[in-house]
Amino acid sequence: MTALEALTDPMRHFTFENGEMYAEGVPLRDIADAVGTPCYVYSTATFERHYKVFDDAFKGRKVLVAYSVKANSNIAVLATLAKLGAGADVVSGGELQRALVAGIVPAKIVFSGVGKTRTEMRAGLEAGIRVFNVESEPELLALNEVALDMGVQAPVAFRVNPDVTAGGHEKISTGKAENKFGVAWSHAETAYQDAAALPGINIVGVDVHIGSQIDSLAPFEAAINKVGALIKRLRASGHTIESFDIGGGLGIPYGDNTPAPPLPSAYGELVKRLTADLDVEMIFEPGRMIAGNAGVLLTEVLYVKDGEDRNFLIVDAAMNDLIRPALYDAFHDMEPVKAPGPSLREMLYDVVGPICESGDTFAKRRTLPEMQSGDLLVMHSAGAYGASQSSQYNTRPLVPEVLVKGDKFAIIRKRPSVEDILKAETLPDWISGA
Repeated sequence: MTALEALTDPMRHFTFENGEMYAEGVPLRDIADAVGTPCYVYSTATFERHYKVFDDAFKGRKVLVAYSVKANSNIAVLATLAKLGAGADVVSGGELQRALVAGIVPAKIVFSGVGKTRTEMRAGLEAGIRVFNVESEPELLALNEVALDMGVQAPVAFRVNPDVTAGGHEKISTGKAENKFGVAWSHAETAYQDAAALPGINIVGVDVHIGSQIDSLAPFEAAINKVGALIKRLRASGHTIESFDIGGGLGIPYGDNTPAPPLPSAYGELVKRLTADLDVEMIFEPGRMIAGNAGVLLTEVLYVKDGEDRNFLIVDAAMNDLIRPALYDAFHDMEPVKAPGPSLREMLYDVVGPICESGDTFAKRRTLPEMQSGDLLVMHSAGAYGASQSSQYNTRPLVPEVLVKGDKFAIIRKRPSVEDILKAETLPDWISGA
């Protein structure tokens, strides 16, 4: 299977019909005409298919699939997954509120993150969430104080750092000793002992998350074996461990030459085999695996510029809309919305945006059919960490999001006007008074 074929499997619903790319039953050109570009376009069928494939990998086991909200936090996306039974992994009070508004059951919400505030802790306790994944002892002490003030106990699992190397880029690796996440492995058992003495804390599980875009089962196996042994030691010390949260991290095909990631079925078999004797509820936090290939960034070519030693394809999308290439050197496969004819020659382009930064570059020396101003282009695998990381840099309005279902589509995040952006800012008295 080629890299492009990996992106056009049945789990993806962006295909060509009559020479034009469709999202499910809707021509992308129709969306561009109605909504404008740039915009994100998501496929409901792909979200549903990816969730079901992941969930089915663990049939026969007690499992909570807590979708990682940070991957794509649109309320319509969360509601789509909530109808399938998904929970949520949140890392802020705002994400918690999104999950609740979308209809995700509080008992299926896990709260992660290294910097939870007391206000966020209170909100989680008031909502009745499943568990707090605690990442330090100072956080534990703060959570204990909040819980006691409210007259409740906070359910906790420590996120332990197993010092396992994983993740496709140093900025998305989270399980090494030098990363900011989790309790140090050497201190894990002491942390549980200290937590057991706190009256506002109820120990319920263990959590681990080693990275993102993982393309091998080996790091998962190393982490699960290590944490599985820890669970047995904790139980022998008298702690009640009901759940084992393995986090997320399973990679997706982006269309480049990196190794194809493991299938969810293979991942499921590994996890079930390694945890067969633990008698725990398994919690998973998939994000990219569910959302990544469910979305594309649709953009229009503004200009084709002939440079000294290369050609530039200047598009109306920019790094504020999709920051992954600038932030992680991430690869996104690209295709014109109109299928190229057999006589159309191929060109090498640097695909760039309009922002005044050299880093506003989506691809260098990318082979594409010869393109012209006004042509539409899609950047694939943009459903995760695209819109959720977008900004209004250069006073560029947030990119709209569109959700497709069958032959229908709806705008699920509208593009604000510049006037909308400016309304959020005010002049202090000493300026306005002058």
